[in-house]
Amino acid sequence: MIKQFNALGWACLLSLCLSSGAHAGIFDDDEARKAILDLRQKVETLKSNFEALQSNQNAFQEETVQLKKSILNLQSMIEGLKQEIQVMAGDKEMLTKALSETQRQLKNQAQTLEDRLARVEPQKVSVDGQDFLADQAEIKEFENALGFFKKADYQLAAMALAEFAKRYPSSGYAASAVYFMGTAQYAVRDYKAALGSFKNLVSIAPNHLRVPDAKLSIASCLIELKDNKGARKALEELIKEHPQSDAAQSAKERILKLK
Repeated sequence: MIKQFNALGWACLLSLCLSSGAHAGIFDDDEARKAILDLRQKVETLKSNFEALQSNQNAFQEETVQLKKSILNLQSMIEGLKQEIQVMAGDKEMLTKALSETQRQLKNQAQTLEDRLARVEPQKVSVDGQDFLADQAEIKEFENALGFFKKADYQLAAMALAEFAKRYPSSGYAASAVYFMGTAQYAVRDYKAALGSFKNLVSIAPNHLRVPDAKLSIASCLIELKDNKGARKALEELIKEHPQSDAAQSAKERILKLK
């Protein structure tokens, strides 16, 4: 609207002012020139104000355009940030899942390693009053051999225990294995083999918990082999060397029955 106010408008405004002045009365030349000058001054002032207004309007329009651009840029940035946040949220979820899976794998690996170490590293065991370290394979083989004995399969027990004693001569199980091997041999009436096993136990482990019983079993083997003299001697030694043992009490009863 302001832009449409052109030169024609200024001319009309000037004409209007002159016409108004004509109807006000007749002026002399000086007053007329003064009126014209005043009128021109007013027109110039209006024109200057108009131009300033138009300039302000143009500046306002320019600022509006820049503001619109800034708003569009800001909206674009907001959308970009939203997308980045979505991507980061997705990455966080993926990282969380990856971390959880890694922790699970590490836990499984640790358990597997622990199981392997448990199969390899010696473990503390206690048998017949003896505490010692034994490998898993050693423990398993002894328990399997003793399992035959517990099931009263004495033939297999004697063979398995003999194999164990041969394979692990320095084992903490060795003395117990020899004792149960002799007992299994006695059960299948292999008295000579049993006699050798019990004597071997007394020789390799004289302080073992099973020694008094082994000496009583030595006497029993000699009786079965018709060596009563040797049996009496074995019983007397047992009573003398282990007087407080249950085996010594049994030995006293057997001596009375020997001829």
